[in-house]
Amino acid sequence: KLIIAVIQPEELPAIKKNYLRGEYKFTVSNAKGQGKEIPVQEVYRGISYEISLLKKVRLEIAVNNKYVDAVIEAITTVAKKDGDKGRGKIFILPIEECIRIRTGETGSDAIG
Repeated sequence: KLIIAVIQPEELPAIKKNYLRGEYKFTVSNAKGQGKEIPVQEVYRGISYEISLLKKVRLEIAVNNKYVDAVIEAITTVAKKDGDKGRGKIFILPIEECIRIRTGETGSDAIG
């Protein structure tokens, strides 16, 4: 499965250090998005702007089926804060095929 998590940037170090612990290979990219959070007001050179696209982090993790629950638990344990809007989303997608370029391995062997 491909797990895509869109989370708050400040949550990434704790997720990476305390829960994923190098057991999984993952990709991180910066993203901007809008959820249920209240837009932020910022002032730049004396002019007030409403920032509705807030900074997020997109975390992509490819895992074999038996590890899906552990990865979801790792992310939600850190990122979940009761009553706080805008904690993020997790999407789980099937992977059609995976090929490790170096060795030519395919399928679950290539995922690791």
